[in-house]
Parts: sequence; C-alpha cells; structure tokens
Amino acid sequence: MKRRLLLLSNSTNPGEPYLGWPRKYLSDFMSGSGVKDILFVPYAGVGLSNISLEKSYDVYEQRVQAVFGDLGLHIRSVHHCDDPISAINDADAIAVGGGNTFHLVYMMHKLNIMKAIRERVLKGISFIGWSAGSNVACPTLRTTNDMPIIQPESFDCLNLIPFQINPHYLDVSPAGHGGETRQQRIEEFLVINKRMTVVGLREATLLQVENDKIELKGARPMIVFNFGKEPVEYNPNDNISFLLE
Repeated sequence: MKRRLLLLSNSTNPGEPYLGWPRKYLSDFMSGSGVKDILFVPYAGVGLSNISLEKSYDVYEQRVQAVFGDLGLHIRSVHHCDDPISAINDADAIAVGGGNTFHLVYMMHKLNIMKAIRERVLKGISFIGWSAGSNVACPTLRTTNDMPIIQPESFDCLNLIPFQINPHYLDVSPAGHGGETRQQRIEEFLVINKRMTVVGLREATLLQVENDKIELKGARPMIVFNFGKEPVEYNPNDNISFLLE
C-alpha cells in the first residue's frame, strides 16, 4: 500500500518548547520531499481561545507555523479554505494537530474531508499527525483518551493503518487515581474488538510508515496489545512489520 506517515504520540514534553522533541524527526521526514507547503487540519484545537472556535484555529495555525517555519516549511490551515475538499485535493502534504479527537472527527465528517484525505494519502502525499492527529490515521477513534465533548457522525477514521494507536500511553495511573489503568481500558476495547491490535505509544515516540515498512522512533519502547495475549514491548529498531499485515 502506498503511504507515507509520521504518527507522533504527543507534541510536547514537560519543560520543552512546543513540538520540541520531534523537530529532528519532522525535518528528516520532510527533507528531500520537495514539499514546502503543508495543509494543516486544526479542528482538534478547541480550547486555544475563549473567543471562538475560529480564533482557536487561528491560534493553532500560528503556533504550528512558528515551528514548521523554522524547518523551512509553510503551514496553511484548511479552516481558511472556502472549499476544503479542493484544498485537500491540491495539497502536497497534510498535517493534523492534536487536541480533542471527538471534535476533530466530528469536523472531518461534517466537512466530508475524511475520504478526501485518505485518498490523497494513499496516492503518496505525506501525512503528519500528533496525538488526536495520529488517532485519526487509525480505523476508528475508539482508542483515544479524550472526553466525548461532541458526537461525530461516525467513529470511523482514515484507516491508513490496520491497527489502533493509544497516544500518551501511561504504564501506571497517577497517584490518587482510583479508576482503571490505561491497560485495563485497552483490554476492555479488545474484549469487544477481539481481532484488533492496539499500540500503546508512549510520550516522545512516533511511528514512521513508508509504504509497507514501519519503524518505531524515539526515546522509549512501545507496547502492543492483542486479545487474550500478554502485552509485548518493542524497542526502536525492532522488527514491527507485523503491524501492517
């Protein structure tokens, strides 16, 4: 399958600048592609302004442009486009930012851009996503950690990869937390979706997909969950090609 994806667990580590840890990976991913202009999908950015959603999207675009500009890239947000589908069809690369996955998916279905993005990416244009933006590369949003602040038309997502990602994966619950662990929540998902694989993608890690090749990159191992099996950890440089089978 033709595809070129960079799927980040998170944008920012504590004490670091925005999109600080992945800048080298972003630069390497876009280097040599000949692409300078990237269409940005900001709809997960709900709470960046207390004025309006439109202002939140503006703030988000400016924040991402400040980083991508340092890499010699230019961001244009799809929320400025009168015809989002045409903008996607003309795009040379697409980036989808993190935030609230439910609102992101709601807007992608409302604007009918889910199918358009999938078709363009499967024709070879580069796709970058972080957090919620990585979630939407999966078959469904159902392994997000986010609160369902709005009801999308469907939970179906881009289905660019055949497995689910759980971004920001935590091995233990925060002190004083009495609810289920992240592992328990994923195991609940697998009880209902027995044939699905879930990747717990820890902070400061990413998955890079080049056609039918996939690599884990970053500072930490990932953890893979399947129904009825013990979770298995994989380190960067391990062979994880089975995820795309």
